[in-house]
Amino acid sequence: MNRQSKFIFFTISLNLLLTVGAMIYFYYSFIEPMKIENESKANATFASNVDHDYLSKLGKIIESHGSGNNFVEVAKQSVNGVVSVMSLAKKNLNLDSEVFEKINGSGVIISSDGFIVTNNHVVEGTTDIVVMLNDQRQFKAKVVGGDQSTDIALLKIEATELPYLLLGNSDSLQVGEWVLAVGNPHKLLSTVTAGIVSAKGRNINILKNIGIESFIQTDAAVNSGNSGGALLNTLGMVIGINTAIISEGGGHEGFSFAIPINLVKKVVGDIKEFGSVQRGWMGLELRNVDFDVAKELGLSDVSGVLVTITIKDGAASEGGLRSGDIIKQIDETKIKDMPQFSEKIGLKRPGDKVKVKYFRDGKEYTSNIILRNQRNTTDLIAVRRDPILQNLGIELRDLDSYEKNKLGTKGIRVVSVMRNSTIGKTNLEPGFIITKINENKVTTVNDITDFLLKNKGNILFEGFYENYPGEYPYKFVNN
Repeated sequence: MNRQSKFIFFTISLNLLLTVGAMIYFYYSFIEPMKIENESKANATFASNVDHDYLSKLGKIIESHGSGNNFVEVAKQSVNGVVSVMSLAKKNLNLDSEVFEKINGSGVIISSDGFIVTNNHVVEGTTDIVVMLNDQRQFKAKVVGGDQSTDIALLKIEATELPYLLLGNSDSLQVGEWVLAVGNPHKLLSTVTAGIVSAKGRNINILKNIGIESFIQTDAAVNSGNSGGALLNTLGMVIGINTAIISEGGGHEGFSFAIPINLVKKVVGDIKEFGSVQRGWMGLELRNVDFDVAKELGLSDVSGVLVTITIKDGAASEGGLRSGDIIKQIDETKIKDMPQFSEKIGLKRPGDKVKVKYFRDGKEYTSNIILRNQRNTTDLIAVRRDPILQNLGIELRDLDSYEKNKLGTKGIRVVSVMRNSTIGKTNLEPGFIITKINENKVTTVNDITDFLLKNKGNILFEGFYENYPGEYPYKFVNN
């Protein structure tokens, strides 16, 4: 190689190095921090305490990521935001005694004022829930609400200035990404393990076909006691709640599953705002598109969900869908299978509009469908657990428009009654429709709570049961 050739080679190499260096600098200085901030927008809306503390946490995440820190910094930031959840569950009941079993799980602090996310199966039917922080402090916790369909529950402890974790965006998670699981397996407080995302949208039927399963599968070591703990990305943001394992021996065998955090945020937001989850329904039955169906219908790929039944006058039916259609896309998301479909619809509420792309007879169609609730209305139904109602041992909600039309009256439905509570001792049963309190007509839960706050002493509920004739009175004392 002569001198001129060497000079040309050196010049080209130098330009290439400068170009690559500039691209790397631009990416880590602008693109990646922008991605982090964009992922945090949903979290900023979700968090009730978007303040200086939140912005400080976000700044530290961006700073630590830019400096190339490893799992050490993520673990250091996260262990204080994951707690141990201990409770007692009634295992057996007979005439002579009540038997209780201890349940140990984990939880994730999501706000500085004491809101904690965990699995519903960790606290469902339990009493005396105690939360222990990483610094060994212990607090009694109450269940704000739970959802069996997603296995998510929201707890509250009376504390302030707690360390909490930021919630990320599980939609941006990619198979092969590194993740950390933080929890309390086998009562070992603040345990951190690492792995990668093995798959997304897994359905393992742990909720017995009654829930939404679109799990994040990882190979991070998860064992008994990890349930309700955090699954974190390398930025230290929560992208899932660890929930289940598949194991023949009962311990970790490389298969662990977490609920996507986007679904968790929706469930928790509904519980905080309405007292229960507001779930949108399309009014249809589905099955996965398999190879035979794709071949029979002439589809180019084996993906989507096949509509098998549409409910008369339901949302899907009125939107133009019918049996035999193949749903391929919801809004901007291409639908691969039923778990993905369930997750996307699970993020919606009654009254929300979704754009559905589907195939029929080899042609593509688009329909805008307004989701409804299980009663085929667009009402948002809030279960009320006001302190005055909790003291009496009762949960109430307003009748929705369907119930009002069907029953021909306004009133308040009793959702649940706590055993041995003030109301429980009256033998009032869930499903009772309250129409009067001390001979005053009531049409909303506010009418009842306002009356109870202003009036102590003897109280009389009057009303009826939907499937039984006559009116029933229930008397109790409001202290």
